Amino acid sequence: MPFQPINPPEFATPIAPYSAGAKAGNTVYVSGVLALGEGGTVLHVGDAAAQTRHVLEVIKTTLVAAGATMADVAMNHIFLKDLGDYAAFNQVYAEYFPGDKPARYCIKCELVKPDCLVEIASVAHLG
Repeated sequence: MPFQPINPPEFATPIAPYSAGAKAGNTVYVSGVLALGEGGTVLHVGDAAAQTRHVLEVIKTTLVAAGATMADVAMNHIFLKDLGDYAAFNQVYAEYFPGDKPARYCIKCELVKPDCLVEIASVAHLG
């Protein structure tokens, strides 16, 4: 099945060869999102809550560009550099998913840049 790349024009150039998202049929895949600014600069260094908020705003923008909303998210893949940030992450995450919660998993791992604390990749289904 062919897919449509989703690259909102307000986003910085990616640090690697990928699209911000891809729409295939009624499914939207959002690439792993980090708190990065122009030129790959890490934003909100040392603040997992602020990085989480930035990441979720980027996911939201990508979904809107694909014709979806946060309510369409069915699965989140969550990567944390330090599980000590889990509570701060969850507090912000709950603001973006106030009703029914998507399926998810969370693992601890090193991320692409040492100052990145949070990465999320999402899958949404359009009704």
